[in-house]
Amino acid sequence: MLSMLIIVVRMPNLDNWPTPRLLSTAARMVEHSWNERLASLSLTHAGAIALEVLETGGPVVQAQLAVKARVKPQTMSRTLARLEAHGYIARVNEANGRGQQVAISKAGRRALAQAYGLERDLIAGSGIGVEELREQLAAIIRQFGSTD
Repeated sequence: MLSMLIIVVRMPNLDNWPTPRLLSTAARMVEHSWNERLASLSLTHAGAIALEVLETGGPVVQAQLAVKARVKPQTMSRTLARLEAHGYIARVNEANGRGQQVAISKAGRRALAQAYGLERDLIAGSGIGVEELREQLAAIIRQFGSTD
């Protein structure tokens, strides 16, 4: 005879949570959901960020890309290895011949465009004012640190 265990998880009373807890919990939940969707593109959240930085800023050395993406160089190294394996980035020799820059490829641009679509779809059904939320989040980021 099989017995079944059913676990019911009730949503806690969010009214009593401090704002930083609400913010970090919401961020983790959105990122988890987005990562699930990005997997269909063989991307991760970190990979999408790296591609976005490369698309907007152009080719850059790996160490500078890590700084711009606000991650450790080791994290960027793993992220770029995955992106390169899927053809989303290319390594380009620097003009002085001393090193390599990382550049987004055509496949990377297509994947990033699809990722933007997934992002829009993720939040669109939530019933919240996305533009107002984005403005408020950007204000928080500006308050606590530079985004460069």
